[in-house]
Parts: sequence; structure tokens; C-alpha cells
Amino acid sequence: MKVSGFTFIRNAVKNDYPVVEAITSILPVCDEFIVALGDSDDDTEKLINDINSPKIKIIRTVWDTGVRDGGKVFADETDKAFNAIAADSDWAFYIQGDEVVHEKYLPLIKQEMQDNLTDTKVEGLLFKYLHFYGSYDYYGHSRRWYRREIRIVRNNKAIHSYRDAQGFRLDGRKIQVKLIDAYIYHYGWVKPPSGLANKLRNFNQFYHDDAWMAQNLPETFTFDYSHKNPDRLLHFTGTHPAVMQKRLAATNWSLDLDLKELDKKMSFRRKVLQKIEDLTGWRVSEYRNYKIVKK
Repeated sequence: MKVSGFTFIRNAVKNDYPVVEAITSILPVCDEFIVALGDSDDDTEKLINDINSPKIKIIRTVWDTGVRDGGKVFADETDKAFNAIAADSDWAFYIQGDEVVHEKYLPLIKQEMQDNLTDTKVEGLLFKYLHFYGSYDYYGHSRRWYRREIRIVRNNKAIHSYRDAQGFRLDGRKIQVKLIDAYIYHYGWVKPPSGLANKLRNFNQFYHDDAWMAQNLPETFTFDYSHKNPDRLLHFTGTHPAVMQKRLAATNWSLDLDLKELDKKMSFRRKVLQKIEDLTGWRVSEYRNYKIVKK
């Protein structure tokens, strides 16, 4: 069994993406790792090269910054990386620049790839998610946060990234996947307020035109942690991946958010739906960008 990892990245230093942690977290289960390196104006290339792994292969790309169609450029860059993986690889393990896998899940992930290698009904593996918000101590747990997404797919070039790299499709249809008991730790919203303001401005320029940006995210925009309205935050009692420990130690801000007031903002309808999910595990009317295979 051969496994290729892949990702895309641009201006990781400027935007403070934990892309090194993302790559190194899954590198042990990959035979090669493709990085689609966008035309950065910082030291992102040095950041990747300093990982110093013979498994890593960089392909240089140029982002079409004129494309502001719902983040389509992210899917385009994902496809560039996916199309560059070795022809003889069986599985392709996708990770985004703000996602990390805990080392405790690697044996299970490798076993799931091995166990499903010859089962052609399984076209991908579906991961669970923890979305950390504001700090490393809290994660979002409500209908505002997606619970699952595809992160491993077969090396089938009919597969392509969907919308804004939300997931994958095969010839336009949803992929058949197996849900595995492994989590992706998403750290995109773990930054100080200044970092999140910068994130929102840089991220939204690939979704909206200049007029929208000027009105909603002007140069003077400042971020507060209620801006995204995380809906409900839970205290994280587990451990973070080993590759993230240096970032945790360097934390120099605190979460400025009243969690009780946050709960009060939920509508009655959302509270009822959340209660159903908490009691049964069923998320009513959940959008699924995949089809789970019954085994």
C-alpha cells in the first residue's frame, strides 16, 4: 500500500498557518507528500524546506487572485496538488494548512486504509472534527460547525475538490466513504484578535469583491471573539498533538468571551435541535457532502 499526502499553501508565514505542524502530523503514514506552493511573498518556501524530509515534493503554482467565486481558487489549488501525486499511490491523504492529526490516531488511520484497500465500494475515508476557537482550551460544538469531512480519497483522477475545497466529488457525484474514529484538529480560529482580523481579510478576498470588502472588512476592522458567533463552546479536556506543543507554549493571549452569554444567544429552535443532537447523536437536516457506506 502506497500513500501520498497533499496540501496547498500560500503566505503561511504572513498568515501564521500551522502548515508545518499539519504536514508533519501525517508524514509518518505517507510515502510522499506533495505541497502545492502558491506564489508567496514571504518565507513560506523556506518554512516547507526546513521540514527537511525526502518525502516532500514542492510544485510551484500561481494563484488566480481574480477568481472570487465562492473560494473556487482553494479547490483549484487542491486539485493541482492531488493531480501531482505518484501514479502508483493507492490513497491520497489531504490536509489543509490549519488542520492537524493527533499522533494517537495514526495507527488506526493506517489500519483503515489497509483494511479498505480492496473494497472498491469505499472511495474515501471520513474524519470527525474538533474546531478549536479563540484558544486551545475551547472548541465549537454546535450546528454552526461541520462535524465531518473527507480527508482520504483513492488515487482516482476523476476525483476533484469541491466548491472551496470543502470536500471531494467523483465525476460530479458525492463520494462513498467510510466514517472512521479519528479526528482532524482544526486550528484556523486559534489566533489573537489581530491575527483573526488579518485572517478574515485575507480569506474573504477570495469570496467577495472589493466593494463588499470595503464595507464589511475595511482596513480599520478589528476582531472580537463574538464576531463569528461560535454559538456554543465546550472546554477541551484532552491533549493536543505533539507537533502543536511549541505553539501552545507560545500562547500570549486569552479568550475574551462570556460563555454563558454566548449560550443565551442561541435561539429556542437551535437549542432544541442541539439538545436532540446531544442526546441521540443525530444532527437534524445535516448537510452531508458524502455518502456513508453501510458495512
